[in-house]
Amino acid sequence: MTAQTVDTDTDLGTDDPSYRGLGWLMTIGGAIGLFSAAVLIVEKVHLLEKPKQALSCDINPIVGCGNVINTDQASVFGFPNPLMGVVGFSIVVTLGVLLLARVTLPAFIWLGLQVGALFGIGLVTWLQYQSIYNLNALCPYCMIVWSVTIPIFIWITARNLVAFAPGNPVARFVGDWTLLITVLWFVALIAAIYFKFGFDVFA
Repeated sequence: MTAQTVDTDTDLGTDDPSYRGLGWLMTIGGAIGLFSAAVLIVEKVHLLEKPKQALSCDINPIVGCGNVINTDQASVFGFPNPLMGVVGFSIVVTLGVLLLARVTLPAFIWLGLQVGALFGIGLVTWLQYQSIYNLNALCPYCMIVWSVTIPIFIWITARNLVAFAPGNPVARFVGDWTLLITVLWFVALIAAIYFKFGFDVFA
């Protein structure tokens, strides 16, 4: 549940359990996110080829890719968002595998990873708001991406805070309560979906 305080300011130590735990999270979570982003690209191509045909992820009027995939929010920077997901999650998986192989990553890699994770969670949070309150639709594969981005961001942030500022009160708090912060984040997201749609998501 906790990220351990370390003696160095850049590395947890390759034998530290939290180091390998983060490696598993990044590898598995990144692979799930990569798969989901790739499926969204495939679904986008299918929709372009057959615009009137329902997508495989269209479950009901609320839950489905078709209600989201062609919106402006689905191409924030002028190209499909999943393309960023494929690139970003590929990097996450690669670094996760290196952590599992007990490779010591230099400080600039951790800082770059933090910047990427911050960008990812910022974009995902904005897309969550747009999806729930403006589009009134939930894309299943998008929600899978949300579900892996949240813990990846939180645990990378916890690791970096503990490694770079071990004596800081914020670092201690986030390091000690990483799991709780993750759970509460999911509770808040589920609550937002429930209060907006209720049980209609299962209709």
